[in-house]
Amino acid sequence: MLSSKSASMRVSGARGARVSGVSRRGAAGRSYRRSSSAVAMSVTSEATPPLVGNPAPGFSAEAVFDQEFINVTLDQYKGNKYVVLFFYPLDFTFVCPTEITAFSDRYEEFSAIDTEVLGVSVDSQFSHLAWVQTDRKEGGLGDLKYPLVSDLKKEIASAYQVLSDEGVALRGLFIIDKEGVVQHSTINNLAFGRSVDETLRVLQAIQYVQNNPDEVCPAGWKPGDVTMKPDPEGSKEYFASI
Repeated sequence: MLSSKSASMRVSGARGARVSGVSRRGAAGRSYRRSSSAVAMSVTSEATPPLVGNPAPGFSAEAVFDQEFINVTLDQYKGNKYVVLFFYPLDFTFVCPTEITAFSDRYEEFSAIDTEVLGVSVDSQFSHLAWVQTDRKEGGLGDLKYPLVSDLKKEIASAYQVLSDEGVALRGLFIIDKEGVVQHSTINNLAFGRSVDETLRVLQAIQYVQNNPDEVCPAGWKPGDVTMKPDPEGSKEYFASI
Protein backbone atom coordinates (compact mmCIF):
# COMPACT_ATOMS: atom_id res chain seq x y z
CA MET A 1 0.00 0.00 0.00
CA LEU A 2 1.27 3.50 -0.83
CA SER A 3 2.29 5.79 2.03
CA SER A 4 0.39 8.97 2.78
CA LYS A 5 3.14 10.87 0.99
CA SER A 6 2.33 8.83 -2.08
CA ALA A 7 -1.42 9.23 -1.81
CA SER A 8 -3.41 9.69 -4.99
CA MET A 9 -3.52 13.18 -6.49
CA ARG A 10 -6.32 14.42 -8.70
CA VAL A 11 -5.52 16.72 -11.59
CA SER A 12 -8.13 19.39 -12.32
CA GLY A 13 -9.84 18.66 -15.58
CA ALA A 14 -11.06 21.98 -16.91
CA ARG A 15 -8.93 24.78 -15.48
CA GLY A 16 -7.25 26.49 -18.36
CA ALA A 17 -5.20 25.11 -21.22
CA ARG A 18 -2.18 27.35 -20.48
CA VAL A 19 0.37 27.18 -17.71
CA SER A 20 0.48 30.67 -16.23
CA GLY A 21 3.73 32.51 -16.79
CA VAL A 22 5.41 29.82 -18.89
CA SER A 23 5.70 30.06 -22.65
CA ARG A 24 6.79 27.13 -24.73
CA ARG A 25 9.49 29.15 -26.44
CA GLY A 26 10.68 30.76 -23.24
CA ALA A 27 10.73 27.58 -21.18
CA ALA A 28 12.47 25.54 -23.83
CA GLY A 29 14.91 28.26 -24.84
CA ARG A 30 16.08 29.13 -21.35
CA SER A 31 16.36 25.50 -20.30
CA TYR A 32 18.50 24.56 -23.28
CA ARG A 33 21.01 27.21 -22.27
CA ARG A 34 21.07 26.28 -18.59
CA SER A 35 23.51 23.71 -17.34
CA SER A 36 22.09 20.34 -16.36
CA SER A 37 23.55 20.78 -12.86
CA ALA A 38 21.52 23.96 -12.33
CA VAL A 39 18.31 22.15 -13.21
CA ALA A 40 19.23 19.21 -11.02
CA MET A 41 19.80 21.52 -8.06
CA SER A 42 16.27 22.90 -8.33
CA VAL A 43 14.73 19.43 -8.44
CA THR A 44 16.73 17.91 -5.58
CA SER A 45 17.02 20.90 -3.26
CA GLU A 46 15.19 19.05 -0.47
CA ALA A 47 16.33 15.74 0.93
CA THR A 48 13.98 13.08 -0.39
CA PRO A 49 14.26 9.30 -0.50
CA PRO A 50 15.13 7.75 -3.86
CA LEU A 51 12.19 6.56 -5.92
CA VAL A 52 13.89 3.39 -7.15
CA GLY A 53 13.08 0.50 -4.86
CA ASN A 54 10.14 2.31 -3.26
CA PRO A 55 6.41 2.46 -4.04
CA ALA A 56 5.62 4.69 -7.00
CA PRO A 57 3.72 7.88 -6.08
CA GLY A 58 0.06 7.30 -6.89
CA PHE A 59 -2.07 9.64 -8.95
CA SER A 60 -5.48 10.07 -10.52
CA ALA A 61 -5.62 12.40 -13.51
CA GLU A 62 -7.42 13.32 -16.70
CA ALA A 63 -5.93 11.92 -19.89
CA VAL A 64 -6.55 11.66 -23.62
CA PHE A 65 -6.86 8.28 -25.30
CA ASP A 66 -8.49 7.39 -28.60
CA GLN A 67 -9.41 11.09 -28.91
CA GLU A 68 -11.55 10.95 -25.77
CA PHE A 69 -11.09 12.23 -22.23
CA ILE A 70 -10.58 9.47 -19.67
CA ASN A 71 -9.45 9.21 -16.07
CA VAL A 72 -6.24 7.32 -15.38
CA THR A 73 -5.04 6.10 -12.00
CA LEU A 74 -1.77 4.35 -11.36
CA ASP A 75 -3.56 1.89 -9.09
CA GLN A 76 -5.59 0.50 -11.99
CA TYR A 77 -2.45 -1.25 -13.28
CA LYS A 78 -1.26 -2.61 -9.94
CA GLY A 79 -1.23 -6.39 -9.89
CA ASN A 80 -1.81 -6.60 -13.65
CA LYS A 81 0.69 -4.54 -15.61
CA TYR A 82 4.15 -3.12 -15.58
CA VAL A 83 4.06 0.60 -16.37
CA VAL A 84 6.48 2.71 -18.39
CA LEU A 85 5.72 6.22 -17.14
CA PHE A 86 7.52 8.95 -19.04
CA PHE A 87 7.42 12.72 -18.66
CA TYR A 88 8.03 15.25 -21.41
CA PRO A 89 8.20 19.06 -21.20
CA LEU A 90 5.37 20.45 -23.34
CA ASP A 91 2.95 19.75 -26.17
CA PHE A 92 3.59 21.24 -29.61
CA THR A 93 7.36 21.23 -29.19
CA PHE A 94 10.14 19.48 -31.09
CA VAL A 95 11.95 16.55 -29.46
CA CYS A 96 8.78 15.49 -27.62
CA PRO A 97 6.76 14.24 -30.63
CA THR A 98 9.67 12.07 -31.77
CA GLU A 99 9.64 10.26 -28.42
CA ILE A 100 5.87 10.04 -28.06
CA THR A 101 5.31 8.62 -31.55
CA ALA A 102 8.28 6.24 -31.21
CA PHE A 103 6.71 4.66 -28.12
CA SER A 104 3.34 4.48 -29.87
CA ASP A 105 4.78 2.87 -33.00
CA ARG A 106 6.27 0.10 -30.87
CA TYR A 107 3.47 -0.15 -28.34
CA GLU A 108 2.72 -3.78 -29.24
CA GLU A 109 6.19 -4.80 -28.03
CA PHE A 110 5.37 -3.41 -24.60
CA SER A 111 1.85 -4.83 -24.59
CA ALA A 112 3.22 -8.28 -25.42
CA ILE A 113 5.12 -8.31 -22.12
CA ASP A 114 2.26 -7.05 -19.92
CA THR A 115 3.30 -3.41 -19.93
CA GLU A 116 1.30 -0.19 -20.27
CA VAL A 117 2.85 3.07 -21.47
CA LEU A 118 1.77 6.46 -20.09
CA GLY A 119 3.01 9.86 -21.25
CA VAL A 120 2.72 12.87 -18.93
CA SER A 121 3.21 16.62 -19.31
CA VAL A 122 2.04 19.76 -17.52
CA ASP A 123 -0.33 20.60 -20.40
CA SER A 124 -4.12 20.29 -20.13
CA GLN A 125 -6.07 17.42 -21.63
CA PHE A 126 -7.44 19.92 -24.15
CA SER A 127 -3.94 20.66 -25.39
CA HIS A 128 -3.22 16.92 -25.58
CA LEU A 129 -6.36 16.41 -27.66
CA ALA A 130 -5.45 19.20 -30.07
CA TRP A 131 -1.97 17.72 -30.54
CA VAL A 132 -3.33 14.23 -31.14
CA GLN A 133 -5.67 15.68 -33.74
CA THR A 134 -2.75 17.29 -35.59
CA ASP A 135 -1.11 15.32 -38.40
CA ARG A 136 2.41 14.03 -37.80
CA LYS A 137 3.67 15.78 -40.92
CA GLU A 138 2.70 19.06 -39.28
CA GLY A 139 4.45 18.30 -35.99
CA GLY A 140 1.44 16.58 -34.44
CA LEU A 141 1.03 13.11 -32.98
CA GLY A 142 -1.88 11.56 -34.85
CA ASP A 143 -3.63 8.71 -33.07
CA LEU A 144 -1.65 7.18 -30.21
CA LYS A 145 -1.90 3.68 -28.76
CA TYR A 146 -1.55 4.77 -25.13
CA PRO A 147 -2.88 7.64 -22.96
CA LEU A 148 -1.38 11.10 -22.57
CA VAL A 149 -1.92 12.28 -18.99
CA SER A 150 -2.54 15.91 -17.99
CA ASP A 151 -0.52 17.16 -15.02
CA LEU A 152 -1.79 20.74 -15.09
CA LYS A 153 -1.18 21.30 -11.37
CA LYS A 154 2.32 19.80 -11.70
CA GLU A 155 1.67 17.47 -8.79
CA ILE A 156 2.71 14.28 -10.58
CA ALA A 157 5.95 15.78 -11.91
CA SER A 158 6.72 17.07 -8.41
CA ALA A 159 6.04 13.69 -6.81
CA TYR A 160 8.40 12.00 -9.29
CA GLN A 161 11.06 14.68 -8.71
CA VAL A 162 11.27 15.79 -12.35
CA LEU A 163 9.75 19.29 -12.17
CA SER A 164 12.38 21.81 -13.27
CA ASP A 165 12.64 25.40 -12.08
CA GLU A 166 11.22 26.40 -15.48
CA GLY A 167 7.90 24.86 -14.47
CA VAL A 168 8.02 21.98 -16.97
CA ALA A 169 8.97 18.35 -16.53
CA LEU A 170 12.41 17.08 -17.41
CA ARG A 171 12.51 13.95 -19.57
CA GLY A 172 12.06 11.49 -16.73
CA LEU A 173 11.19 7.85 -17.38
CA PHE A 174 10.18 5.31 -14.75
CA ILE A 175 9.55 1.58 -14.97
CA ILE A 176 7.08 0.45 -12.31
CA ASP A 177 6.51 -3.24 -11.65
CA LYS A 178 3.23 -5.04 -11.05
CA GLU A 179 3.55 -4.50 -7.30
CA GLY A 180 3.71 -0.74 -7.82
CA VAL A 181 7.43 -0.45 -7.03
CA VAL A 182 9.75 1.76 -9.08
CA GLN A 183 12.45 -0.50 -10.54
CA HIS A 184 14.19 1.94 -12.89
CA SER A 185 14.44 5.66 -13.58
CA THR A 186 16.29 7.91 -15.99
CA ILE A 187 16.15 11.69 -16.34
CA ASN A 188 17.34 13.58 -19.41
CA ASN A 189 17.62 17.32 -19.81
CA LEU A 190 15.32 18.93 -22.36
CA ALA A 191 17.41 18.95 -25.53
CA PHE A 192 17.79 15.21 -26.19
CA GLY A 193 15.34 12.32 -26.35
CA ARG A 194 15.24 8.81 -24.95
CA SER A 195 15.62 5.38 -26.52
CA VAL A 196 12.73 2.97 -26.93
CA ASP A 197 15.25 0.16 -27.50
CA GLU A 198 16.97 0.80 -24.17
CA THR A 199 13.65 1.11 -22.34
CA LEU A 200 12.58 -2.29 -23.67
CA ARG A 201 15.95 -3.84 -22.81
CA VAL A 202 15.82 -2.62 -19.21
CA LEU A 203 12.19 -3.67 -18.86
CA GLN A 204 13.03 -7.18 -20.09
CA ALA A 205 15.95 -7.37 -17.64
CA ILE A 206 13.69 -6.34 -14.76
CA GLN A 207 11.15 -8.97 -15.67
CA TYR A 208 13.83 -11.63 -16.03
CA VAL A 209 15.36 -11.12 -12.59
CA GLN A 210 11.92 -10.95 -10.99
CA ASN A 211 11.07 -14.30 -12.56
CA ASN A 212 14.54 -15.70 -11.76
CA PRO A 213 15.43 -14.23 -8.35
CA ASP A 214 18.63 -16.31 -8.05
CA GLU A 215 20.16 -14.64 -11.11
CA VAL A 216 21.31 -11.13 -12.06
CA CYS A 217 21.79 -9.49 -15.46
CA PRO A 218 25.22 -8.10 -16.41
CA ALA A 219 25.81 -4.91 -18.40
CA GLY A 220 24.03 -4.73 -21.73
CA TRP A 221 22.06 -7.93 -21.09
CA LYS A 222 19.39 -8.84 -23.61
CA PRO A 223 16.98 -11.81 -23.64
CA GLY A 224 18.93 -14.93 -24.57
CA ASP A 225 22.22 -13.64 -23.15
CA VAL A 226 24.01 -15.36 -20.28
CA THR A 227 23.19 -14.22 -16.74
CA MET A 228 25.18 -14.79 -13.56
CA LYS A 229 24.75 -15.97 -9.99
CA PRO A 230 25.12 -13.12 -7.48
CA ASP A 231 27.74 -14.77 -5.27
CA PRO A 232 31.57 -15.10 -5.42
CA GLU A 233 31.57 -18.77 -6.38
CA GLY A 234 28.54 -18.81 -8.66
CA SER A 235 29.68 -15.79 -10.66
CA LYS A 236 32.89 -17.56 -11.74
CA GLU A 237 30.99 -19.47 -14.42
CA TYR A 238 29.90 -16.21 -16.04
CA PHE A 239 33.31 -14.55 -15.88
CA ALA A 240 34.96 -17.66 -17.29
CA SER A 241 32.65 -17.48 -20.32
CA ILE A 242 33.45 -13.94 -21.41
